[in-house]
Amino acid sequence: MFTLRNLWIVPMRGVGQVLFQENALSGVLMLLGLAVGSPTAALLALAGNVLGNLAARVFRYPAADIERGLYGFNGTLVGIAVGVFFPLGWQAALLLVAGSVASSPIARTFSRCRIPGFTAPFILSTWLLLGIAALLWPALRTSGGTAAIETAPEWLQALSLHFGQVMFEGHSLLTGALFLAGIAVNDRRGALYALWGALLPLGMAFFADDYAAFNAGLHGYNGVLCAIALAGPSAWDFARATCAVLLSIALQWFGMQAGIVTLTAPFVVAVWIVMAADRIFILTANSLRPNK
Repeated sequence: MFTLRNLWIVPMRGVGQVLFQENALSGVLMLLGLAVGSPTAALLALAGNVLGNLAARVFRYPAADIERGLYGFNGTLVGIAVGVFFPLGWQAALLLVAGSVASSPIARTFSRCRIPGFTAPFILSTWLLLGIAALLWPALRTSGGTAAIETAPEWLQALSLHFGQVMFEGHSLLTGALFLAGIAVNDRRGALYALWGALLPLGMAFFADDYAAFNAGLHGYNGVLCAIALAGPSAWDFARATCAVLLSIALQWFGMQAGIVTLTAPFVVAVWIVMAADRIFILTANSLRPNK
């Protein structure tokens, strides 16, 4: 049901759901963290969030899912991505509307198929926008520039930005702290898992020649998402989460070497693989049990 209270609760839940937190306070802390690094990114995130929710209402998707923020978080990420990949202008505005709106039916398709889509709707929508822009406005894409060569790891910076880069934020260490706080106020276990998912990718420092990508947090943000997605109370849950984090690190490295705009695809693919392997293991174990 639409109420005035939902005008801010639902969008903030949508921001929180980027890191799996169905909590408006979590969303407020995360949006604040995003604004610390880039006020423009925070506004674009809100725009994408609202558009995704409006599309879900127009398409008459389940109100309970909308109120949980499930149709806002992919739009949130699409909005930020538009600001990262394109200069702000009328073309970017069109792309933001198209991508944020498209993320809702894509999310609904995953839901109908009973497949955990996670951030796949954001990934597919953003890849689609990049393709459309390449066809219609080839010169529109923002150049990433040439990163300065860095010769030493910045451990605290990398750790913090493993959180911040979940929403493309690679500037402020405070952003990572606020993102972690946003998780902790809703789910302390999830916060511990998230921290584990951010710590493991620090090992990439021992394989780096140029530390620019490492210090920017680009190796670890997928690990943060993997760890939270598979968090649970048992040792098996911890093992699954750890496997997914390690797999996401490898996938991200291969994607970066191939020049692919990976976004959060390594996270989604890694968790899908671990979940499928877990399911196969359970089915195999059950089939080997003697019949009574």
